[in-house]
Amino acid sequence: MKRLSLPLLILITSALYIFIIPDSPLLLKLLFKLIPMWLIMTYAFIQLRGKRSITGWIIITGLLFCMFGDGLLHWFLIGLSAFLIGHIFYIIGFFKEWRFSLIRVLSIIPICFYAMFIGHILTESLIENGNTALFIPVILYIIIISSMAWSAIMTGNKWAMAGSILFVISDSILAWNRFVSDIPFSTVLIMTTYYSAQFLIAHSIKFFKKDLIH
Repeated sequence: MKRLSLPLLILITSALYIFIIPDSPLLLKLLFKLIPMWLIMTYAFIQLRGKRSITGWIIITGLLFCMFGDGLLHWFLIGLSAFLIGHIFYIIGFFKEWRFSLIRVLSIIPICFYAMFIGHILTESLIENGNTALFIPVILYIIIISSMAWSAIMTGNKWAMAGSILFVISDSILAWNRFVSDIPFSTVLIMTTYYSAQFLIAHSIKFFKKDLIH
């Protein structure tokens, strides 16, 4: 039961933020948005118990920057930059756990096709709406998150793979809803996939065994 208490608390606080907490005041909303991420980081530290994994610490650093991104996303470019840094740490951590497989290498093909598809839609919408200042940041973010997803797949770690795919889904919904057209229940879809993604990435630390600190 103790092993389930923290994941259950993450679930409860996530649901509280998504379904209960009002949009204003903003500071209250931001506080409750960050609580699940703080708990997920705590869960990630627990996965390191008894291990001295460089990869684990790198991924936890990525979680920290993503938490900063959560708090700063109201200021879009600042929040986007924090998430981008978080993804770079994920990429570094995942590539340290590279497990070669031809099938996993070839997964870059559908990832690239999807990145080009969503990138084309978003950039067209940005141009049409006069948001050309966001053109380069959005394209850069698509490249980085796509690289993160591929690097997670290359680990062969099913938890990291599932988490990275959910992260791509979450950010795709967020970007489409923000720049292309409204999506019904967008907040629910974005945040459920996002918190799930971060939890799975945190859980993946338990199954990485290489690169120990001596």
